[in-house]
Amino acid sequence: MSDYLIIAGLALVMGLTLVLPFSVKRVEEDLEAFLFVMGMAAVSISDLWSLRLVHEALSEPLAITAAVGVVGWLFRAVRGHLKSWLGALTRKLGLGGAIFTLVTILGLGSSVFTAIVAAIMLAEVVTLLKLSRRFEIRLTVYACYAIGLGAALTPLGEPLSTIVVAKLKGPPHDANFFYLLRQIGLWVVPGVLLCAALAARGAEAAGSDRGGLQEDRHDTGADILKRAGKVYLFVMALIFLGAGLTPLAERFLVKLPTWALYWANSVSAILDNATLAAAEISPAMTDRQITFVLMGLLVSGGMLIPGNIPNIVSSAKLGIKSGEWAKAALPFGAALMLAYFILMTVLIK
Repeated sequence: MSDYLIIAGLALVMGLTLVLPFSVKRVEEDLEAFLFVMGMAAVSISDLWSLRLVHEALSEPLAITAAVGVVGWLFRAVRGHLKSWLGALTRKLGLGGAIFTLVTILGLGSSVFTAIVAAIMLAEVVTLLKLSRRFEIRLTVYACYAIGLGAALTPLGEPLSTIVVAKLKGPPHDANFFYLLRQIGLWVVPGVLLCAALAARGAEAAGSDRGGLQEDRHDTGADILKRAGKVYLFVMALIFLGAGLTPLAERFLVKLPTWALYWANSVSAILDNATLAAAEISPAMTDRQITFVLMGLLVSGGMLIPGNIPNIVSSAKLGIKSGEWAKAALPFGAALMLAYFILMTVLIK
């Protein structure tokens, strides 16, 4: 197949991958299977099939899948104690201090116990608070920003970080478990703390409201197993997709100015940022480009519900509507995008 046909075919696959999950309900509902088909098509068009790639696709999702399953079971076992723990923390630190502490733990801890489980924990905490609906929506949004940022610090945290480490594990980056912590940790940790502070702001004046957000239902054992299986298929599909789209990324995306890569990723507000990471990240990128791409994906991913996993999980469990989410998340996300861009442009050489 000629280079032109390969690039055209990959461009079509990338276009379908970006457009159909947002526009076709059936594709959105069966996203993992759809991405698996797109990944197989991309690898076939690029003619990049190998035993190494198949082994990587089968083995790389194991760690995050195990984390989702095991931590999900552990949280299910201790859920009954959460109310008493929250009460003790509130008595010791005050409501605002308790919320700041919990959001910080969920944000940074999500890199170990995964963004999915952190979002489930968040839904349980918000349900127990019984504050005004307006405050709880804002709390959920800021907490999901914190989780979305913090989960990217290790390959256990979320599919995006798993995919990035898998794609960059060879030369010249030689990414290992701590690669993302070294690469973006200095940018992510302050962002998590800022989100925690904003989540706690005004807590004391929020007032009690029995009409606040309520978790839809508790997870069953079958729910946990099903979720773990979907994560495995999702990550495997993205590994195939990322490998197959490598020729397209190296030919075009690597040549884009760093500022263009950053702002182009604002589309992550409406498209899953792990899918975009699989399509964009390439070993040919510089460390500076990778940092800008990742921070663009992570920040803009919090703006709307489809942008990342914690948004999707929390909004579904708490019944937050798209308009309510956007009203609380878009102004903050836009300001954070601009602030990060200015600081990184000045400080990253």
